Amino acid sequence: MLASDCVFFLLMFFSFTQTNAAGVTARKKAMSLQRLTALRALMAGHPTALAAYIIPTADAHNSEYISPADARREWISGFTGSAGTAVVTANKALVWTDGRYYTQFEKEADLAMWTLMKQSLPETPTMEKWLTSNLIAGSVVGVDPHTMTREEWTPLQTALSKAKMQLVAVESNLVDKARISLDDPPPKRPQNDIIHLPLEYTGKTAGEKIHDLRVGMLEKKASALVITALDEVAYTLNLRGSDIRYNPVFFSYLLLTPDTVTLFWSGGRIPDDIERNLSDEGVKIVGRPYDDVIGGLSNLARELSNMGDGEHSVWISNEASEAVHRAVSGEGVLKNPLNLISEVSPVALAKLVKNDVELEGFRKCHIRDGTAVCRFFRWLHQEVDSGNKITEVEAAERLLEFRKDEKDFMGPSFETISGAGENGAVIHYTPSSDSPRIITADDVYLLDSGGQYKDGTTDITRTRHMSEPTDLQKETFTRVLKGQIAIGAALYPVGVKGNVLDSLARKYLWDVGLDYAHGTGHGVGHFLNVHEGPSGISWRPYPHDPGLKMGQILSNEPGYYRVGEFGIRIEDLVETISVTNDTTHPRAKDLLGDYNGRGVLGFNTITLVPNQRKFIKTELLDDFELKYINSYHKRVLDTLGPILKNRGLMEDYAWLEKECSPLM
Repeated sequence: MLASDCVFFLLMFFSFTQTNAAGVTARKKAMSLQRLTALRALMAGHPTALAAYIIPTADAHNSEYISPADARREWISGFTGSAGTAVVTANKALVWTDGRYYTQFEKEADLAMWTLMKQSLPETPTMEKWLTSNLIAGSVVGVDPHTMTREEWTPLQTALSKAKMQLVAVESNLVDKARISLDDPPPKRPQNDIIHLPLEYTGKTAGEKIHDLRVGMLEKKASALVITALDEVAYTLNLRGSDIRYNPVFFSYLLLTPDTVTLFWSGGRIPDDIERNLSDEGVKIVGRPYDDVIGGLSNLARELSNMGDGEHSVWISNEASEAVHRAVSGEGVLKNPLNLISEVSPVALAKLVKNDVELEGFRKCHIRDGTAVCRFFRWLHQEVDSGNKITEVEAAERLLEFRKDEKDFMGPSFETISGAGENGAVIHYTPSSDSPRIITADDVYLLDSGGQYKDGTTDITRTRHMSEPTDLQKETFTRVLKGQIAIGAALYPVGVKGNVLDSLARKYLWDVGLDYAHGTGHGVGHFLNVHEGPSGISWRPYPHDPGLKMGQILSNEPGYYRVGEFGIRIEDLVETISVTNDTTHPRAKDLLGDYNGRGVLGFNTITLVPNQRKFIKTELLDDFELKYINSYHKRVLDTLGPILKNRGLMEDYAWLEKECSPLM
């Protein structure tokens, strides 16, 4: 081809891509304007003429991850991140979200119409502050009470009232109505089959769990307990579902009284096998349709009120929706609403601490998961080294195939973050098959992924350079690694809250003026949600963290992100263990006391995948850190090596042996 022809085709291609990009932008703006206009018309037509409408991310169960049926904030704003709250007024549209999603928001939302409120920054006003500062006295703010917790509702209502404004419950969600008006109705709510998780995995029958909850009800003098969080219902009944992608939960509510167990689920009919399994575990269950819950709780309130034998209280999580709180108290129906014991759910506290069977399951599934991830990385390096063009999406798909080879694998625990180069700097990046990014030899590649297994849940991040990292990349990687070791080797008193540990992970980045815009650790459910409260490790305190105890599972995941260039994150799951009498912990020999009798806790890392040796700048490691990483790599090889050999996977074994060789 002649040089002039090359120039011609390059100009044509550039013109086409520019025109195509402009077309996409124009369509995005038109869609954003159309949706906002439809919502604003409904706001203006509301009986109380809404000055602002709030669209939280959460569903009626305060779920972090939601089904498409509840993706209202995503539909109205175009922003797909898993956290954030939208506010729409007559002339403004804003989204509050945290540092994990700043870059993602700017890529996805129409910035001509939507404003990003960076809630992690001290200069950013809270939603309450913004509303009271930008609306006039007498303004009415609306929100669907099913999508906001009582804990969120009350302070917002108080702030607005002080500013002579009003917060009203809009029972019929306006975003859903806007979708219908534009012939784009929300998808139907899933009602998939549910399965029973046997005692060999749970370690405790549903009957035993309900008995413990009823003992708590007696202590609280509660006539009923309402369980609204989906993972809490699943945990209590030893059931699992698939109504929300990656989360083995099902849309339901559970109502316990001293004599009855009622599950509001699907059409109300409990499958014969589930009824039989629960009966075997000592539970007689009654089914009612999912959509009957508000009416059913209102009827309960009336029945308790009509008993005439004194005051009755209902125990409920403070993270249950405002709508559920109103229904079960009889607010607006009863002359004297019932007393509510609204606090941290007893189920959340119970499932936080894993029993011996659950802990052993976590350890075993991490061996299988580590095997799959190591096989994947060996394959990926071989493909890239051979010059084969592997995209981020293809890599994620291949990892899934390796995990499918492992016993009791039930699916991914979240959408795989497979980010090469600049995409790795997007903290919650999702690779797209529409614009596939090839992983090249020059890339830093960040892989954050996990699996759901019947005996546990995994979540692991490893960052690898596909050839030779730069000195800056090695230094930042090593500083992240030093922070992760500081958490992994930390000793702390029983009952200390997780946020106290957070700065340990950041110190070596802070030393050179660097940081990361996300927490350092989250709780993990047992074949349940990969993010599980109420404990965690973050610069921002978890509001209901009861303090760390033996038997919890947390993540340990510091990072560093250079926007437009690369991202680094290293994540293991760790188990809280007692170190008071445990001589195997790397710092046990340093103990001179036990915190005045409180007891000493530490972490045991259960993730088993090596960190890339060539990425580690060994001169930045002290003797303890060098010994720590070498000891960890030896444990990885000693655990996974025999498995790979027994399965005849000698290439994978050779790769692992090299990756786990001691650092000098």
